[in-house]
Amino acid sequence: MSDADHDHDHGDDPGPRRRDVLAGAGGLILAASVAGGGSDAAAVTRTATGSPGAERASRITRGRTLVHADLHNHTLFSDGSGDPALAYESMRSAGLDVAALTDHATLSDGVLSILDPLLPDGVNRISGLSRSGWRRTRELADAADEPGVFTAIRGFEWTNPLLGHVNVWFTDAYTDVLDATLMGGFYRWLTREDGFLGLGDGGADGLAGFNHPGREPGRFNDFRYEPRAHDQLVSLEMFNRYDDYLFEGWADGVSSPLVTCLNAGWRPGLSGVTDEHGTDWGYPEGKGRTGMWVTENTREAVFRAMTERRFFATRMSGLRLDATADGVPMGGSLRHAGGDVRFAVDLDRGDEWDGTRLDVQVLRPGDGVPVVADVIEAAAGRVTRFTVPLDGDDGDWVVLRVSDPSRPNGTPGPDGHPCNDFGIAYSSPWWLDPA
Repeated sequence: MSDADHDHDHGDDPGPRRRDVLAGAGGLILAASVAGGGSDAAAVTRTATGSPGAERASRITRGRTLVHADLHNHTLFSDGSGDPALAYESMRSAGLDVAALTDHATLSDGVLSILDPLLPDGVNRISGLSRSGWRRTRELADAADEPGVFTAIRGFEWTNPLLGHVNVWFTDAYTDVLDATLMGGFYRWLTREDGFLGLGDGGADGLAGFNHPGREPGRFNDFRYEPRAHDQLVSLEMFNRYDDYLFEGWADGVSSPLVTCLNAGWRPGLSGVTDEHGTDWGYPEGKGRTGMWVTENTREAVFRAMTERRFFATRMSGLRLDATADGVPMGGSLRHAGGDVRFAVDLDRGDEWDGTRLDVQVLRPGDGVPVVADVIEAAAGRVTRFTVPLDGDDGDWVVLRVSDPSRPNGTPGPDGHPCNDFGIAYSSPWWLDPA
C-alpha cells in the first residue's frame, strides 16, 4: 500500500537542444548553502532542454543538496572527437555541477608514452591516453574546478576489450592494460599505495566503477569479488548513453549485470553516464547521468558522497530522486533480518512533470534477473511512502527502480517481467545486515 504528499512529473522525451541555446544555464548551479536542507536551501536547476527542473533540496532528508553529475566522458586524448579544452565548459554550460574526463587507458603507458611527441595525430584513438594527455587533463580539470560552484574531476578508463572497462577517479597515477592486464592486476594496482615496494604508483587514493556492465564478454571475470577493492569500487553504470543495462545480455542467455554484481558481494552505488565521444558534452537529453547528494559542491564532498554511495542513476536531466528505507538514505545498511521496511521516495523534475504517473519497483536478488517484490504507483512531485516486507534470507540488497509504465524497455528481460517498461532512474542499493 502507498500514500503520497506533494506533487510533479513527465511527458514524452523532449528532443535535445544545442549548446548555443543553453549556454549560461550553469549559472543556476548550487546557489545557496545546504545547511538547513529545506526547500529554500538550494537553487532550481534546468533540464538539458532549458526548462526548469527540480529544486535541489530533498523533502525527506536534511544536510545534503542535489548536484547533477556526468563522470564518464572522452576527448581527443583517446578515441573521442572533441577538443579536451572545451569539454568542462560545455558540461558546465549544460547545467551539470560535477564533471569528469575519463579517456581510455589502453596501450600507451609504456614505450608509446616515451615516443608520444613523435607519434602522428590520431594515434591515441588506438593507443589511448598518454602521459602527456594525463598531465594535460589534470591542468584542464584544475583550471575548470570552482569549489562551491562546479567540480571538475580528472579520471581515466582502464580499457580491456574482453574483460570490461573500469573508470577510475581522483588518482595521481593511471594504469593501462599493458601494466595491469587482467582483473587481478587491475585490483592490485587500484589498492596499491604509490611507490609501494618499488612497484610504481598505485591507485589507492582513488575510486573506481564498473562501466557499461556486461557489454564486454568477460564481464569483469563475471564480477568475481575482490575484498581488498570493496571500499574503492563504488559504482555500477545502469544507464550508459541511451541504454538501460538491467537486462544487458539477457537475450543471449546471460544474467542481469545488476544481479550478478550485487550477488557476488560488491556494494556499488548505481550511476548513469553519457559516455560522450563527440563534442556535445552534457547536452543530449535522454543519455545517462548521475544525481549526487553532497554537503557542498567540492571535490572532497563529491569523493565522500561517492564512497557513501549517496547517488542515483537517471537518464533525465533535472531529476531529483531521494529515498530512505526505515529512515536510512540510499547506499546505507539496515539492521534488518526480516519484516516490514518503510520506504519514502522523493521524486521531482519541476513543473513540466508535475503529477505524471510513474511506477516504483522494489528489486530484490533473483536467479538471473531481479525479483520484483512490489510495484507502487507514484507521481513526480510527491513524496510516496510505502511498506514492503523484506526477508534477509532472500538476499542482502534492495534497489528501487523508477519507470514509465506507458513505454517499453528497449532491452527487455523475461516475458512479463515488471521491469520490461522504460527505466527513468535507479536508487543506489540498501544492504540488509542481520540484527
